[in-house]
Amino acid sequence: MQLSKGICYLFFVTLTISIISCNKKNVLPNNTLQEQTLLNVAYGNNPLQTMDIYLPAGRDTIHTKLLLLIHGGAWTSGDKTDFDTAITTLKTSLPNYVIANINYRLASIQGTNLWPTQLNDVQQAYQFILQQSNKYVFNKKQVAAFGASAGAQLALLLGYTINNNIKAVIDLFGPTDLAALYYNAPNPYYPSLLSIFLNGTPVTNPASYTSASPLFLATNTQIPPTIIFHGTADDVVPISQSDSLNNRLNNLNVYHEYIQYQGAGHGWTGNNLIDTYSKSIQFLQKIMPN
Repeated sequence: MQLSKGICYLFFVTLTISIISCNKKNVLPNNTLQEQTLLNVAYGNNPLQTMDIYLPAGRDTIHTKLLLLIHGGAWTSGDKTDFDTAITTLKTSLPNYVIANINYRLASIQGTNLWPTQLNDVQQAYQFILQQSNKYVFNKKQVAAFGASAGAQLALLLGYTINNNIKAVIDLFGPTDLAALYYNAPNPYYPSLLSIFLNGTPVTNPASYTSASPLFLATNTQIPPTIIFHGTADDVVPISQSDSLNNRLNNLNVYHEYIQYQGAGHGWTGNNLIDTYSKSIQFLQKIMPN
């Protein structure tokens, strides 16, 4: 009787180890998966609701992460191709990331695709690719968002408003307080453009300005770590916009980094650009280690 129990126990342990071993094998990097580039993958019915997806070789559902790229253009222009020159650098430096470069519907001064169309599209794109995590093979709980200008505002909102798996946000000179931008506009046309885009002024439609302002959605310590880049001579989105977010994150004790480029405007090239990508990659490796 004792021998029989021992044999049964041994069989159970052996079976358990075998199952665990098989499960581990399933999450090891799949070296049969080749690098792939999928262009203009539709996540909606509008021609602008597309994304380019870059899949690394040897990806798996444990170690492979997701990086979302969101272009700028004052919500009225721009395209995912704006990031084309960055793709090679990001693919080389982040070989364990699936990269999704997102397009979204653009607003017009005629009143089409007004706020929050752009945020809705980015959220829809995000949910779409999460639902495809097994198909594209990545860990849907390890996601970072990277945006420039209006794209940075969308990346911040995505990270700060959705109860999701976004672990880090990279913010390149994004607007964070739309009411402040309305009242302290560096360009005299901004108030009229913002009043069209947000369907009113901060007085007539305060809810719209609040919903579009990451600063006012940064209200708890659970928001993801954020790295902020801004030029001190930015005459499109004043650096005060990033100063305000930096102060808010300090008050919340949220881990973040704030990099200012002296004399730089709204965007940069050369050594500043190299430094931006270098610091962004180091930030991701720190927040989302392999």
